[in-house]
Amino acid sequence: MTPPPPPEWIVSPGHTDYETALADMETRAAAIHAGEAGERIWLLEHPPLYTAGTSADPAELLDPRFPVYDAGRGGRYTYHGPGQRVGYVQLDLSRRGRDVRAYVSALEGWVIDTLALLGVESRRAEGRIGIWTDDPHGREAKIGAIGVRVKRWVTMHGFSLNVAPDLSHFGGIVPCGIAEFPVTSLAALGKQTSFADVDAALAASLPAFLDKLRPKD
Repeated sequence: MTPPPPPEWIVSPGHTDYETALADMETRAAAIHAGEAGERIWLLEHPPLYTAGTSADPAELLDPRFPVYDAGRGGRYTYHGPGQRVGYVQLDLSRRGRDVRAYVSALEGWVIDTLALLGVESRRAEGRIGIWTDDPHGREAKIGAIGVRVKRWVTMHGFSLNVAPDLSHFGGIVPCGIAEFPVTSLAALGKQTSFADVDAALAASLPAFLDKLRPKD
């Protein structure tokens, strides 16, 4: 099978309304499935908000100080807001391998490789969703979140990476249902990293991510 061309790469300036982004993703997913549009990687930033995944427990919404949206993706509660790079990844797994677990693993690997280029060692954690590193106090802390939905083998949602958000905003929820570990960011780790730096690192590690998704047959 001939591999598909590289996905369209879009970076939206400013803050993108969450409901607008959801609607756009749905429209694009349908067009990709129909063969009327190409794959897309959409990098953006949201205003402060909380999203509820399909496994969200209402008891984990501690303080709804920001709007709360049903995301339709897997997982529990997640925060999005200024200073956080969000990546919505829309790929056609019918062309890249119909293996959702392999896709999620590759997506995690993409964020881990990106952080390595930015000078941060990170990792997966057994039994815990997301991307993990050690904070300045030596505690294991979450620096990135993963949440995906696959509809007719087209992927939606993706990842979020904490560049320099207000970490107190995570206090309104139990992030991803994990209460015993803190969250951190590139800024909290002493990395003065711009969104342009993050996007360049994501672009540099993109080929390795896509290469992991080659169909096995």
